Amino acid sequence: MLLLTLLCLHGAQGFSEIKNPLDRIQKDYLALTRRVTARHILLPPSADLALALKQKIRNRVNEDGVYVIDAFEAAAKKFSRDETTNFRGGLIGELVPQGYCRSVELDQACFSVRLGEIEGPLESDYGFHLILVSERTNCPKLDGSKTKLVRDGKVTRLVEGEQIGRPDAKYFSQVLAFLAYAFLFGGILAEILAR
Repeated sequence: MLLLTLLCLHGAQGFSEIKNPLDRIQKDYLALTRRVTARHILLPPSADLALALKQKIRNRVNEDGVYVIDAFEAAAKKFSRDETTNFRGGLIGELVPQGYCRSVELDQACFSVRLGEIEGPLESDYGFHLILVSERTNCPKLDGSKTKLVRDGKVTRLVEGEQIGRPDAKYFSQVLAFLAYAFLFGGILAEILAR
């Protein structure tokens, strides 16, 4: 009867969630543990200026053989109007969580653009942004297993990065062990305090 009621309330999708709750927990957990290492350049509200700078950075990478992160950082130090990140080469943060950026558009872009590619111009309330994501975790549908940009001699390539917080059997057993210890020691502490 309970199952029939849940089907009526939630439809077929509700049944699939009941059928495989560990998949749902894992998806939610991965969403909460997504991290990104990203850089951006904030430019005045001119898409043409942003496109010109993007092409200039690409030319340095392709023609001069400069590592894409180095070229992007140099351009950010010289041209970015964001005073909180320009002195760090536009670095927003290393493995920062989703929701870290002040700009909603920039935050969404960090978790949707291609790894290792200069993307933009992206318009926000602050102006136009160029963005470069060099590492992202727990976005398997978007990145597959290649999640980190590295320099290998003069070649830039994507490699497998460490995924953070992937819940598996070991994780769940550790959580259960922690809860068991917490209840045990909580009970012992309550007994001691009661005397």
